Amino acid sequence: MERIESIQNKQVKEWKKLLTRKGRKKQDRYLIEGLHLVEEALKSSSEIETLIIREDKRDDYAALIERYATAAVIVTEEIAEALSDAVTDQGILTVIKNQESQDLIKGEKPVLLLDEVQDPGNLGTLIRTADAAGFEGVIIGKGSVDLYNPKALRSAQGSHFHLSILHDDLEKWISRFKDNGLPVYGTALDERAVSYRTIEPQEQFALIVGNEGNGVDPKILEQTTENLYIPIKGQAESLNVAIAASVLMFSLYV
Repeated sequence: MERIESIQNKQVKEWKKLLTRKGRKKQDRYLIEGLHLVEEALKSSSEIETLIIREDKRDDYAALIERYATAAVIVTEEIAEALSDAVTDQGILTVIKNQESQDLIKGEKPVLLLDEVQDPGNLGTLIRTADAAGFEGVIIGKGSVDLYNPKALRSAQGSHFHLSILHDDLEKWISRFKDNGLPVYGTALDERAVSYRTIEPQEQFALIVGNEGNGVDPKILEQTTENLYIPIKGQAESLNVAIAASVLMFSLYV
């Protein structure tokens, strides 16, 4: 089993680049941290490239090290700290090959589309809720935070391993869904929108939610089958995007 002791090691420098969106895109890989996420990754069909264990946690993760001996690397506390983005470092990380594929999203079950969702916590929560609601996948549009942002991954709690997720052009997918006879619902607060309660629950559709401050781009809203709003009885002006999407996902899917 390999052991790395220098923070200047070439491989360590490459791993550190995975903490940035640019680095992840260039290497076509991402880094996850913490035992729960690592276990979810190992249970999935993800391509695990390297299992990184902090030296003082070697005994704690002995079973994983034995099982994945060819991929396991022991590192010093200094290196583990340099790779960690978490407040509480658990001493275990994994490098995973990106496996996004357009072929995995067919619209056989509902699909969530995200337009310029910029908060990583919201993104992770949206993915986790789509998983819980039984959606087929999530398509992340331009201007949105990267799925592989460490905070987004922590918030998703491993749900990105359970459904198909793409970073892609939303308008292309809107056209594709509509051409296949699937309704595409936007979310809006203008006078043209209708209450989500007027829509019968169904098995196949696409749902678009948007930016935390500006909502869905008006250009995109012009292309939808219908735009929906959630009636608010109290004094709040609007709902957080993740909360609103949760209401709609569980209400619209049979």
